Amino acid sequence: MDRFAHSAANLLLGNDRGAAALECTLVGPHLVAERPCTVAITGADLDPRVNGAQAPMWGAISLRAGDEVTFGPRRGGARAYLAVAGGVVGDRWLGSMSTNVMAARGGMHGRPLTRGDLISAGEPVAPPVARDGFTPDALPRYADHTLRVIAGPHERHLSPGSREALFRSPFTLSPNSNRMGYRLDGPRLEVSGVEVLSFGLVAGALQVPAGGMPILLMADHQTAGGYPVVATVASAWMPVAAQLAPGDEVRFAETSIEAALEMRAAQRDALESLTS
Repeated sequence: MDRFAHSAANLLLGNDRGAAALECTLVGPHLVAERPCTVAITGADLDPRVNGAQAPMWGAISLRAGDEVTFGPRRGGARAYLAVAGGVVGDRWLGSMSTNVMAARGGMHGRPLTRGDLISAGEPVAPPVARDGFTPDALPRYADHTLRVIAGPHERHLSPGSREALFRSPFTLSPNSNRMGYRLDGPRLEVSGVEVLSFGLVAGALQVPAGGMPILLMADHQTAGGYPVVATVASAWMPVAAQLAPGDEVRFAETSIEAALEMRAAQRDALESLTS
Protein backbone atom coordinates (compact mmCIF):
# COMPACT_ATOMS: atom_id res chain seq x y z
CA MET A 1 0.00 0.00 0.00
CA ASP A 2 2.75 2.49 0.99
CA ARG A 3 5.26 2.01 -1.80
CA PHE A 4 7.62 4.66 -0.46
CA ALA A 5 7.90 3.00 2.95
CA HIS A 6 8.26 -0.46 1.40
CA SER A 7 11.00 0.68 -0.99
CA ALA A 8 12.78 2.61 1.76
CA ALA A 9 12.88 -0.38 4.12
CA ASN A 10 14.50 -2.50 1.42
CA LEU A 11 16.97 0.11 0.21
CA LEU A 12 18.14 0.81 3.76
CA LEU A 13 19.29 -2.84 3.86
CA GLY A 14 20.91 -2.99 0.43
CA ASN A 15 18.00 -5.02 -1.00
CA ASP A 16 16.34 -4.50 -4.34
CA ARG A 17 13.54 -2.01 -3.68
CA GLY A 18 10.95 -4.58 -4.81
CA ALA A 19 12.08 -7.34 -2.45
CA ALA A 20 9.37 -9.00 -0.37
CA ALA A 21 8.85 -7.58 3.14
CA LEU A 22 6.23 -7.76 5.88
CA GLU A 23 3.30 -5.34 5.76
CA CYS A 24 1.81 -4.93 9.25
CA THR A 25 -1.65 -3.34 9.30
CA LEU A 26 -2.72 -1.53 12.51
CA VAL A 27 -0.96 -4.07 14.76
CA GLY A 28 2.52 -5.57 14.58
CA PRO A 29 3.78 -9.13 15.05
CA HIS A 30 5.97 -10.70 17.74
CA LEU A 31 9.10 -11.99 16.02
CA VAL A 32 12.20 -13.84 17.24
CA ALA A 33 15.45 -13.82 15.26
CA GLU A 34 16.56 -17.41 14.63
CA ARG A 35 20.00 -16.17 13.53
CA PRO A 36 21.84 -12.83 13.31
CA CYS A 37 20.24 -10.55 10.74
CA THR A 38 19.59 -6.91 9.92
CA VAL A 39 16.11 -5.43 9.61
CA ALA A 40 14.52 -2.05 8.93
CA ILE A 41 11.10 -0.77 10.02
CA THR A 42 9.36 2.05 8.15
CA GLY A 43 5.87 3.47 7.59
CA ALA A 44 3.41 3.64 10.48
CA ASP A 45 4.64 4.06 14.03
CA LEU A 46 3.41 0.91 15.77
CA ASP A 47 5.82 1.41 18.68
CA PRO A 48 8.51 -1.06 17.52
CA ARG A 49 10.77 -2.55 20.20
CA VAL A 50 13.78 -4.87 20.35
CA ASN A 51 14.01 -6.87 23.58
CA GLY A 52 11.59 -4.38 25.12
CA ALA A 53 13.67 -1.28 24.27
CA GLN A 54 12.44 1.34 21.81
CA ALA A 55 13.69 0.52 18.32
CA PRO A 56 14.56 3.21 15.74
CA MET A 57 12.55 3.55 12.56
CA TRP A 58 13.78 4.43 9.06
CA GLY A 59 17.22 2.91 9.68
CA ALA A 60 19.00 -0.45 9.81
CA ILE A 61 18.73 -2.50 13.04
CA SER A 62 21.16 -5.35 13.76
CA LEU A 63 19.64 -8.36 15.54
CA ARG A 64 21.39 -11.24 17.28
CA ALA A 65 20.04 -14.77 17.50
CA GLY A 66 17.29 -14.79 20.10
CA ASP A 67 16.47 -11.08 19.89
CA GLU A 68 12.74 -10.33 20.03
CA VAL A 69 11.02 -7.73 17.88
CA THR A 70 7.64 -6.63 19.20
CA PHE A 71 5.20 -3.79 18.64
CA GLY A 72 3.03 -1.82 21.03
CA PRO A 73 -0.05 0.38 20.58
CA ARG A 74 -0.45 2.19 17.26
CA ARG A 75 0.86 5.75 17.60
CA GLY A 76 0.44 6.99 14.04
CA GLY A 77 -0.32 5.67 10.58
CA ALA A 78 -1.88 2.36 9.60
CA ARG A 79 0.80 0.20 7.95
CA ALA A 80 4.33 -0.54 9.07
CA TYR A 81 6.88 -2.33 6.90
CA LEU A 82 9.55 -4.68 8.20
CA ALA A 83 12.24 -5.71 5.72
CA VAL A 84 15.16 -8.06 6.36
CA ALA A 85 18.54 -7.99 4.64
CA GLY A 86 18.35 -10.46 1.76
CA GLY A 87 14.59 -10.04 1.41
CA VAL A 88 11.79 -12.21 2.75
CA VAL A 89 11.46 -15.48 0.82
CA GLY A 90 7.95 -16.74 0.06
CA ASP A 91 5.89 -18.52 -2.56
CA ARG A 92 6.11 -16.81 -5.95
CA TRP A 93 2.95 -16.40 -8.02
CA LEU A 94 2.64 -14.47 -11.29
CA GLY A 95 6.20 -13.27 -10.82
CA SER A 96 5.63 -11.85 -7.33
CA MET A 97 5.99 -12.99 -3.73
CA SER A 98 3.12 -10.72 -2.65
CA THR A 99 0.29 -12.46 -0.83
CA ASN A 100 -3.08 -12.47 -2.57
CA VAL A 101 -5.40 -13.63 0.19
CA MET A 102 -8.51 -13.74 -2.01
CA ALA A 103 -6.79 -16.05 -4.50
CA ALA A 104 -4.86 -17.90 -1.74
CA ARG A 105 -1.63 -17.54 -3.71
CA GLY A 106 1.83 -16.13 -3.05
CA GLY A 107 3.71 -15.17 0.09
CA MET A 108 3.19 -17.60 2.97
CA HIS A 109 0.98 -20.13 1.16
CA GLY A 110 -1.48 -17.39 0.16
CA ARG A 111 -2.55 -16.52 3.70
CA PRO A 112 -1.72 -14.00 6.44
CA LEU A 113 1.08 -14.92 8.82
CA THR A 114 0.08 -16.83 11.95
CA ARG A 115 1.64 -17.96 15.20
CA GLY A 116 4.53 -20.38 14.67
CA ASP A 117 5.37 -19.40 11.09
CA LEU A 118 9.07 -19.46 10.19
CA ILE A 119 9.89 -16.52 7.93
CA SER A 120 12.88 -17.19 5.71
CA ALA A 121 15.23 -14.60 4.24
CA GLY A 122 17.63 -14.70 1.32
CA GLU A 123 21.34 -13.94 1.45
CA PRO A 124 22.15 -10.21 1.65
CA VAL A 125 23.39 -8.85 -1.66
CA ALA A 126 24.82 -5.56 -0.35
CA PRO A 127 25.67 -4.03 3.04
CA PRO A 128 23.09 -1.82 4.76
CA VAL A 129 23.21 1.91 4.12
CA ALA A 130 26.12 3.36 6.09
CA ARG A 131 24.22 6.23 7.69
CA ASP A 132 21.44 6.83 10.16
CA GLY A 133 18.63 6.63 7.62
CA PHE A 134 16.25 9.37 6.57
CA THR A 135 16.02 12.94 7.74
CA PRO A 136 12.43 13.88 8.71
CA ASP A 137 12.02 16.28 5.77
CA ALA A 138 12.75 13.46 3.31
CA LEU A 139 9.69 11.47 4.39
CA PRO A 140 6.15 11.81 3.04
CA ARG A 141 4.03 14.24 5.07
CA TYR A 142 2.16 11.49 6.88
CA ALA A 143 0.56 13.85 9.41
CA ASP A 144 -0.99 16.01 6.67
CA HIS A 145 -4.24 14.30 5.67
CA THR A 146 -5.02 16.80 2.93
CA LEU A 147 -4.38 14.80 -0.23
CA ARG A 148 -3.22 16.75 -3.28
CA VAL A 149 -5.18 15.87 -6.41
CA ILE A 150 -5.24 16.79 -10.07
CA ALA A 151 -8.43 17.00 -12.09
CA GLY A 152 -9.83 13.68 -13.27
CA PRO A 153 -11.23 12.98 -16.73
CA HIS A 154 -14.81 13.59 -15.54
CA GLU A 155 -14.20 16.53 -13.21
CA ARG A 156 -16.22 18.85 -15.45
CA HIS A 157 -19.32 16.71 -14.82
CA LEU A 158 -19.39 17.60 -11.12
CA SER A 159 -22.16 20.02 -10.18
CA PRO A 160 -20.83 23.39 -8.92
CA GLY A 161 -22.00 22.63 -5.39
CA SER A 162 -20.41 19.19 -5.42
CA ARG A 163 -17.13 20.56 -6.69
CA GLU A 164 -17.08 23.02 -3.82
CA ALA A 165 -17.94 20.24 -1.36
CA LEU A 166 -15.14 18.04 -2.70
CA PHE A 167 -12.48 20.64 -1.95
CA ARG A 168 -13.93 22.35 1.12
CA SER A 169 -15.53 19.55 3.14
CA PRO A 170 -13.88 16.80 5.18
CA PHE A 171 -14.48 13.14 4.44
CA THR A 172 -14.06 10.20 6.82
CA LEU A 173 -12.52 6.87 5.90
CA SER A 174 -15.29 4.28 6.27
CA PRO A 175 -14.71 0.96 8.07
CA ASN A 176 -16.12 -0.56 4.88
CA SER A 177 -12.77 -0.05 3.12
CA ASN A 178 -9.99 -2.37 2.03
CA ARG A 179 -6.84 -2.60 -0.09
CA MET A 180 -8.92 -2.32 -3.25
CA GLY A 181 -10.49 1.01 -2.33
CA TYR A 182 -11.47 3.40 0.45
CA ARG A 183 -15.13 4.30 0.83
CA LEU A 184 -15.40 7.89 2.05
CA ASP A 185 -18.24 9.19 4.19
CA GLY A 186 -19.13 12.84 3.78
CA PRO A 187 -21.15 15.10 1.49
CA ARG A 188 -22.78 13.36 -1.45
CA LEU A 189 -21.31 14.38 -4.79
CA GLU A 190 -23.52 14.88 -7.83
CA VAL A 191 -22.21 13.99 -11.27
CA SER A 192 -24.23 14.75 -14.40
CA GLY A 193 -25.92 11.76 -16.00
CA VAL A 194 -23.35 11.31 -18.73
CA GLU A 195 -22.90 7.62 -19.54
CA VAL A 196 -19.32 6.54 -18.93
CA LEU A 197 -17.84 3.61 -20.80
CA SER A 198 -15.43 1.42 -18.84
CA PHE A 199 -11.84 2.64 -19.05
CA GLY A 200 -8.45 1.89 -17.51
CA LEU A 201 -7.92 2.90 -13.88
CA VAL A 202 -4.94 3.78 -11.68
CA ALA A 203 -4.34 3.85 -7.95
CA GLY A 204 -5.42 7.23 -6.64
CA ALA A 205 -8.44 7.58 -8.90
CA LEU A 206 -11.40 9.10 -7.03
CA GLN A 207 -14.58 7.48 -8.36
CA VAL A 208 -18.11 8.70 -7.75
CA PRO A 209 -20.71 5.89 -8.01
CA ALA A 210 -24.45 6.49 -8.37
CA GLY A 211 -24.94 6.94 -4.62
CA GLY A 212 -22.63 9.96 -4.62
CA MET A 213 -20.21 8.69 -1.94
CA PRO A 214 -16.69 8.74 -3.41
CA ILE A 215 -14.32 5.77 -3.53
CA LEU A 216 -10.55 6.25 -3.56
CA LEU A 217 -8.85 3.38 -5.42
CA MET A 218 -5.85 1.87 -3.66
CA ALA A 219 -3.16 -0.75 -4.31
CA ASP A 220 -5.42 -3.69 -5.26
CA HIS A 221 -7.77 -1.63 -7.43
CA GLN A 222 -9.57 -3.14 -10.40
CA THR A 223 -7.99 -2.67 -13.82
CA ALA A 224 -11.04 -1.00 -15.40
CA GLY A 225 -14.32 0.55 -14.32
CA GLY A 226 -17.20 2.72 -15.41
CA TYR A 227 -17.79 5.09 -12.49
CA PRO A 228 -16.85 8.72 -13.22
CA VAL A 229 -13.39 9.71 -11.99
CA VAL A 230 -13.50 13.32 -10.82
CA ALA A 231 -9.95 13.60 -9.43
CA THR A 232 -6.73 11.62 -9.07
CA VAL A 233 -4.48 11.77 -6.02
CA ALA A 234 -0.91 12.78 -6.93
CA SER A 235 1.36 9.73 -6.68
CA ALA A 236 3.58 11.46 -4.09
CA TRP A 237 0.57 11.63 -1.75
CA MET A 238 -0.45 7.99 -2.14
CA PRO A 239 1.88 6.96 0.74
CA VAL A 240 -0.12 9.36 2.94
CA ALA A 241 -3.38 7.80 1.74
CA ALA A 242 -1.96 4.35 2.48
CA GLN A 243 -1.41 5.34 6.11
CA LEU A 244 -5.03 6.34 6.74
CA ALA A 245 -7.05 4.20 9.14
CA PRO A 246 -10.85 3.82 9.42
CA GLY A 247 -12.27 6.89 11.13
CA ASP A 248 -9.49 9.21 9.95
CA GLU A 249 -10.54 12.50 8.43
CA VAL A 250 -9.23 13.34 4.96
CA ARG A 251 -9.51 16.40 2.74
CA PHE A 252 -8.67 17.09 -0.88
CA ALA A 253 -6.81 20.04 -2.35
CA GLU A 254 -6.13 20.82 -5.99
CA THR A 255 -2.59 20.92 -7.27
CA SER A 256 -1.02 21.30 -10.69
CA ILE A 257 0.59 18.52 -12.68
CA GLU A 258 3.87 20.44 -12.44
CA ALA A 259 3.70 20.56 -8.64
CA ALA A 260 2.72 16.88 -8.51
CA LEU A 261 5.76 15.97 -10.62
CA GLU A 262 8.02 18.03 -8.36
CA MET A 263 6.71 16.20 -5.29
CA ARG A 264 7.26 12.83 -6.97
CA ALA A 265 10.80 13.80 -8.00
CA ALA A 266 11.64 14.81 -4.42
CA GLN A 267 10.53 11.40 -3.13
CA ARG A 268 12.46 9.63 -5.89
CA ASP A 269 15.60 11.60 -5.00
CA ALA A 270 15.18 10.67 -1.32
CA LEU A 271 15.07 6.97 -2.19
CA GLU A 272 17.90 7.18 -4.71
CA SER A 273 20.10 8.85 -2.07
CA LEU A 274 20.16 5.45 -0.36
CA THR A 275 21.81 3.81 -3.35
CA SER A 276 24.46 6.44 -4.05
